Amino acid sequence: MTWTQIIVLAIVQGLTEFLPISSSGHLVLVPSVFNWDDQGLVFDIAVHFGSLAAVCLYFRSDLGALLGGGLQLVSGRFDTLQARLALAIAIGTVPAAIAGLLFAGWIEANLRNPLIVVSTLAGYALLLAAADRFGRCSRNISEVGLRDAIVIGMAQALALIPGTSRSGVTITAGMMLGLQRQDAARFSFVLSVPVILLATIYKVASLLMDGVHIAWGPLGVAALISAVVAYLSIEFFMRFVNAIGLLPFALYRLILAAVIVYVVV
Repeated sequence: MTWTQIIVLAIVQGLTEFLPISSSGHLVLVPSVFNWDDQGLVFDIAVHFGSLAAVCLYFRSDLGALLGGGLQLVSGRFDTLQARLALAIAIGTVPAAIAGLLFAGWIEANLRNPLIVVSTLAGYALLLAAADRFGRCSRNISEVGLRDAIVIGMAQALALIPGTSRSGVTITAGMMLGLQRQDAARFSFVLSVPVILLATIYKVASLLMDGVHIAWGPLGVAALISAVVAYLSIEFFMRFVNAIGLLPFALYRLILAAVIVYVVV
């Protein structure tokens, strides 16, 4: 990969990972526009690690509280808000973790297809718009229960399919369950941390076991760029999601799907 590819794709990943517009959709489109080869799994791991660092930094207070809640659970306390949210995050992580272990390889081999990406981009755009229009948006994150965690966790498992958008599908599920936009986004972003971390560890271990050569310097730069851009993207989204709503993102997904059909398919 050239430095131009590394910088552009890292910016694209950081910008789109936590907005509900599908990073994989953009990573299908951008290389096709510039006639670049597929960036490969090693690069994907690096930029996802950068995204993980960004969300951990932005939500460091929430994650610290969840860590405390996890310790309370271990000690047998279930009556605090932190403990309940830690349990909800743990339960919400299970569906995606299981689906990833069972199907990630098959999905990687069979569903990285522009037509699949176009279908998921457009289909989940309609669901996102419906959730934004008809969701009650009356509950806050302190009211998230085990049923909510299971439903949102199952939605997160669907994000293994390219074009779905992890943040998009989990925010949609949260709003359909009545969460306010900002609280649905907050729960979605925090819920992403264990899954991205587990996926990164698993993929890195697989690469090291296979003896794949890793160019640490360029990948470190890609991770750093992705982290900075992802942090700014989260900052923007959390500040303005209540004001602008999610309809602009749904419309953008439909436009992106049409562009991919025109350029790639």
